[in-house]
Amino acid sequence: MDSSKSNIYQPFLENNGISNLSPQLSESHNFESSNELETVLLNTEIPLWNKLRLATWIEMKLLFYLAAPAVMVYMINYIMSMSTQIFSGHLGNLELAAASLGNTGVQVFAYGLMLGMGSAVETLCGQAFGAKKFDMLGVYLQRSTILLTLTGILLAFVYIFCKPILIFLGQSERIASAAALFVYGLIPQIFAYALNFPIQKFLQAQSIVAPSAYISAGTLVLHLVMSWVVIYKIGLGLLGASMILSLSWWIIVIGQFVYIVKSERCKQTWKGFSLQAFSGLPVFFKLSAASAVMLCLETWYFQIVVLLAGLLENPELSLDALSIW
Repeated sequence: MDSSKSNIYQPFLENNGISNLSPQLSESHNFESSNELETVLLNTEIPLWNKLRLATWIEMKLLFYLAAPAVMVYMINYIMSMSTQIFSGHLGNLELAAASLGNTGVQVFAYGLMLGMGSAVETLCGQAFGAKKFDMLGVYLQRSTILLTLTGILLAFVYIFCKPILIFLGQSERIASAAALFVYGLIPQIFAYALNFPIQKFLQAQSIVAPSAYISAGTLVLHLVMSWVVIYKIGLGLLGASMILSLSWWIIVIGQFVYIVKSERCKQTWKGFSLQAFSGLPVFFKLSAASAVMLCLETWYFQIVVLLAGLLENPELSLDALSIW
């Protein structure tokens, strides 16, 4: 009986002390919550069920602190694209169909590929950060950016020749011409992807998520205002809508990069540009390609649905309906 009672107050972890941590980690909310969780699990005076309740609450707070800003960033990215389609829809049915085909039928192809390849940085940066090889995070960031930029150059040719490609796939020539005009304005966005995705994974590996959310939220406000001015006041139409979307992505990239350079939290992980980033690119490409395949399968299925909608009897109406859906 005494043995059973004493087991209730046993610690979940062995107290081996806290290892030396980098200054930026020890100052973060993430470390404070982790330290609080460890204290609760090591406490022998708290009964088992109270210990589980407290540990669960602390873990949920920690996960919310990390996950909520990341979710917010992806939601804002989606809202920016959606708002561009909404603005395009006010120009007419053809413009809405073109924006839907260009944004979902072409742009999603690049988005899935670049995001998938950029996700390889998350694994490598996480390993380097855990092993306290902080300088390697900056190298992995630059290496991924180089690789994604080269991929972006190839994707730019797909964007440039998207009109004949769409017509070859059976799309209406009228809609394909308008979609091509929209897509031309998205070419700068490809290279924003090449920098943005590695930067996001670089920051997330260090549990730095809130700055990206703040930058994205501010950019969304600018995006809506600039879209309204360029489309309705200046009258640039579809091309202006897509160019503003590209500009908004570049604002996010520049904001995040300025944060990395200026923030004390990235002082040990960003040491400036390095020639080491150009080494090991073939191996890095294999890892990035494997990561891209897994994610592309999740994003390209909707692209196929949009392309199929363009083959229906009334493609303009079908694409408009999918855009609203």
